[in-house]
Amino acid sequence: MSQWKQIQQLEIRLLEHVDYLYDDNFPMDIRQGLSGWIESQDWDIAASDEAVAVVLFRDLLSQLDKLRLQEQNFLQRHNMKIIQQQLQVKYTTNPIVMARVISTCLREERRILSSAFLQEQGPLEKSLQNSVALEKQKQMDNRVGTIRTSVQLMDQAVKYIEDMQDDFDFRYKTLQSRESTDTRQNSEMMKQEVTRLQEMLNRLDYKRKEILSKMDDVIKEIDDLMTSQLNPELQDWKRRQQIAAIGGPLLTGLEQLQSWFTLIAQSLFQIKRQLDKLVELVVKVTYESDPIPLQKHQLEERIQYLIYHLIRSSFVVEKQPCMPTHPQKPLIIKTGVQFTTKVRLLVKLPEVDYQLKVKTTFDKDLPPGRVSRQFFILTNNTKVMDIEDYSNGCLSVEFRHLQLKEKKYINGTKGNEGLLSVTEELHSLSFEACFTVQGLTIDLETCSLPLVVISNVSQLPGGWASVMWYNLLTDEPRNMAFFGNPPRSTWSQLSEVLSWQFSTFVGKGLNKEQLHMLGEKLLGQHVSCSDYQVSWSKFSKENIPGKPFSFWMWLDSILELIKKHLLPVWNENYIMGFVSKEMERTLLKGREPGTFLLRFSESHLGGITFTWVEHHTNGGVKFNSVEPYTKNRLSALPLADIIRDYKVISEGVVPETPLKFLYPDIPKDEAFGRLYNSQPSKVHPYIPSTLIPISELRPHDMTTAPSRQSPEPPMTPGEFDMLSEQLCFDIDSMSSSYSE
Repeated sequence: MSQWKQIQQLEIRLLEHVDYLYDDNFPMDIRQGLSGWIESQDWDIAASDEAVAVVLFRDLLSQLDKLRLQEQNFLQRHNMKIIQQQLQVKYTTNPIVMARVISTCLREERRILSSAFLQEQGPLEKSLQNSVALEKQKQMDNRVGTIRTSVQLMDQAVKYIEDMQDDFDFRYKTLQSRESTDTRQNSEMMKQEVTRLQEMLNRLDYKRKEILSKMDDVIKEIDDLMTSQLNPELQDWKRRQQIAAIGGPLLTGLEQLQSWFTLIAQSLFQIKRQLDKLVELVVKVTYESDPIPLQKHQLEERIQYLIYHLIRSSFVVEKQPCMPTHPQKPLIIKTGVQFTTKVRLLVKLPEVDYQLKVKTTFDKDLPPGRVSRQFFILTNNTKVMDIEDYSNGCLSVEFRHLQLKEKKYINGTKGNEGLLSVTEELHSLSFEACFTVQGLTIDLETCSLPLVVISNVSQLPGGWASVMWYNLLTDEPRNMAFFGNPPRSTWSQLSEVLSWQFSTFVGKGLNKEQLHMLGEKLLGQHVSCSDYQVSWSKFSKENIPGKPFSFWMWLDSILELIKKHLLPVWNENYIMGFVSKEMERTLLKGREPGTFLLRFSESHLGGITFTWVEHHTNGGVKFNSVEPYTKNRLSALPLADIIRDYKVISEGVVPETPLKFLYPDIPKDEAFGRLYNSQPSKVHPYIPSTLIPISELRPHDMTTAPSRQSPEPPMTPGEFDMLSEQLCFDIDSMSSSYSE
């Protein structure tokens, strides 16, 4: 079943999450109409390779043409034409952006499907869902709407005061002109007019006090809204950005935040203009105890204070620094490799100076001695913010070609060599701009989440471990000393993040049983305690007992193996994966002869093995395990084909096929049949040949329980016949000990 069909069968709660994924950047109409074609393309590669992205973009437009011509409904055909035109305008000059959008959507679909199959969500994901509850958004919308209504009413009140004052001013000047003709009758009329003017002045004073009181109330409401809801919502979004960066739920909510920030900013600037207007009215008419001059300074200070803090906090890093070659591992930068990042201003105002220059600085104000290496930005580090048509006209700027270079050191020494490893040193990228609007000048500054800088791709796994650990355990935006004394993680927290790695990188998260097996590997008997504390060192630095690698290095190598060589088998749930040898024996013991299961090697980095069971006539049970297949072997022959063709030879007997049933009782060909893909060559006049993986059981091994090793590379039938005739098997032998 295709991924899109599985999506359509989800419950409404999860379909709402799917709905968040699709907008004008990638309309759901395309996802629906071209679902099969879209899922058959490698968008992850296109997202980091511009040449591939160009080809896929052209193919997408061609597929849309075909889909449009086949559509019978005129309205649908028209809509498809509009969508196609919009895509051409948006992505023709930069198709790699489209590839990244589609890659992200497909990856998040897989994560949603994975969460649907898990029995329960982890604590982190539950807390994140609570933080974006619809009820909170509705409450925020209502409060912002009430403020906007109040400000509009104050506009009318100021206009009413202005009209009242104009009337007063006219009557007052008229009275002054009549003073020259001071008759008894006129004197009586003047007294009446003075009384009327006094009443008008009292009314004007009341209205001035009323509007200032209302202004004070609205400012207090905005202050409270910013403190109690808007700032926490922004911090919550930033926290969700951290979690999304390490494989958690897709980050949403920025458009909603921008709407709130913009409406509040518009309200504050509108109140500022209203106060300026009241000050203008004072120039024409004032009097003793006039409330406007008395309260003006305090109100101006409060308005400017709120505007200042609102604008400063609206300057955010929308996309954290990331190398296009590793889009799923942000916050790791390799020297000499381009990386991208994007900042955004959440306040949208027509009066903004659109020549807003943003400057980037690496490790700005970093205390001396904090890191052993220093870097500088090699490429242009200043760009102008521009208006985005597809994001409701917000101001943003994307730096697409930044590159780091390490500073050279005098006498070849780096100076401060600390106790931290390269991948534990944290760095940051700062962004600065100067914002000018309506006579106010505001210095803007924000910074990325902490970065890990590597100089060799072999440091990537260690760097990613640091990124995960930091963003899992702290919401501090710039704790550069974090790994000086890193906090511990509970197993429940860590296991959830580990499952995210599988859903992000290989499309399917880990279930409860698999996580329990992983926990046993890391924690032993403590795995039953979800609150058991795991140290950073145990997770990433200390070697597994008896092994030359750490737990994380072992797990990361498995992720790489699945992604590059085992994805079809993994997605079919045919790999049990994380199971100990002891549990493997228990599972296979009572099964039919030839029943086998697939598990990841415990002693090899990035290895997979299969073990099958045999029964003796005397009732004994024998378990056979093949030497683990690593990326080198799997590059020569896919795992499904290895399982199909795998044979065992013993004492020169015709090779037999020992693998019959995939655990628990699925016939081998039924399970893997549609994954077989290698075919005999048909190049005439040669005889067709096929690579066959073979293990040998030597005579002296017959008395022991064998552990079978597969030759590398697999031999062809011709090679096997030749070796059989010469009785000289250049094949790895089988031994009694278990291969891991």
